[in-house]
Amino acid sequence: MKQLTRRRFLSQTAAAGAAVTALPILGQDGEGRYKTALIGCGWWGMNILGEAMAAGRSRVVGLCDVDRRHLDAAAAVVQEKTGDQPRLYGDFRELLAHERPEIVIVATPDHWHPLATIEAVRQGAHVYVEKPISHTILEGRAMVKAARKYGRTVQVGTHRRASPHNISGMEFLRSGKAGKIGMVRAFVHYGGGPEKPQANEEPPAELDWNLWCGPAPLRPFNSRIHPRGFRQFLDYGNGTLGDWGIHWMDQILWWTEERYPRRVFSTGGRPIKGPAVNLPDYQTTDAPDHQVAAFEFESFTATWEHRQFAGNNAEKGESVGCYFYGTKGTLHMGWKSGWTFHPANGNDPVLHEEPTLHLPDQQNIKELWADFLAAIREERHPICDIEIGHRSTTMSLLGMLSLKLGRSVEWDGERERIVGDDYANLLLRREYRPGYTYPDLV
Repeated sequence: MKQLTRRRFLSQTAAAGAAVTALPILGQDGEGRYKTALIGCGWWGMNILGEAMAAGRSRVVGLCDVDRRHLDAAAAVVQEKTGDQPRLYGDFRELLAHERPEIVIVATPDHWHPLATIEAVRQGAHVYVEKPISHTILEGRAMVKAARKYGRTVQVGTHRRASPHNISGMEFLRSGKAGKIGMVRAFVHYGGGPEKPQANEEPPAELDWNLWCGPAPLRPFNSRIHPRGFRQFLDYGNGTLGDWGIHWMDQILWWTEERYPRRVFSTGGRPIKGPAVNLPDYQTTDAPDHQVAAFEFESFTATWEHRQFAGNNAEKGESVGCYFYGTKGTLHMGWKSGWTFHPANGNDPVLHEEPTLHLPDQQNIKELWADFLAAIREERHPICDIEIGHRSTTMSLLGMLSLKLGRSVEWDGERERIVGDDYANLLLRREYRPGYTYPDLV
């Protein structure tokens, strides 16, 4: 990976001077803290901001959310924990223009990640953006271009790259102790059942629903979408593969030296949840209740599977993770269970490492935030750099793209195009609603 040296950093910043007239001087608040803002003040955004505040290097100057209930609750937490009194905004563009933060956390629903991140780096901020970085593949490429153009550090929230057991598990695999890996199986299995349409409602008075939808289609408001349910609605997320799946696609790409698959096929549907409904009066989710995808690489095959039914642990193991199948044995890279290696030789001992995770929600944001701060200080790419996050997001989005097409796709990862399939290439982007511009030429 090419290191971002001080000379490159300054030259990139100078080149961007026509668009950004006065970049902030980092950490110059008199106490060595960064002016920090959070865009998206829900559950996960507050997990990230909580670690930022705990690290002691942030002065929270602004909070933004289209739901005033989230905004007020977040402000109360910030004031209680730090004494900071951030200004509150409903539109992130106003926050960026008025506060000029040095660090911005983007924890909005997925369909807002690209525009918020690109505008933040254009305004001179370093960004911690949640995964998946984008809703479509070409949005992700625009985000990478923006980060490089404006010389900003962009960390993606794939925090498993900072998890101690994931790091040691990768060292185990790369050492050859599992032998040659020929296949990787990634999976998420949770329970569920049939879904009945739910009545649409008027949006709550505290919620700007039109702005929540933003560049995506304007659907009738339904409490299944907001809060926290949006990823099962394909206008705003990409189902379980685009949510949970990116963590495990990222583990696969972390392990291999190959940067992308060359062929992808996916199938799935809603035989248990039932047909998707989107009517003026009622809605259901529309993401698949199960999905299987195959990713063909040069030297191995990876598969993905999820289901939202039969969550009965019949397979006697953790319901998430990756199995790396090698000539010397099988390594399960898990979450709450750490990693376990089952040797091919039954006489050899099973090896295991427990995880080190933080509350709430069993995560490793603390370690990832520490790397983010170090990357800013050292003027280098972080461990979950935007290019890395883009590749992992792209792998998930290719699986969703194949599912929508109903056929396999051949992927030219260097050009980021689907080979010989003009219609499929149309799905690398989507039209935005009037008033919003797709970030094609950043």
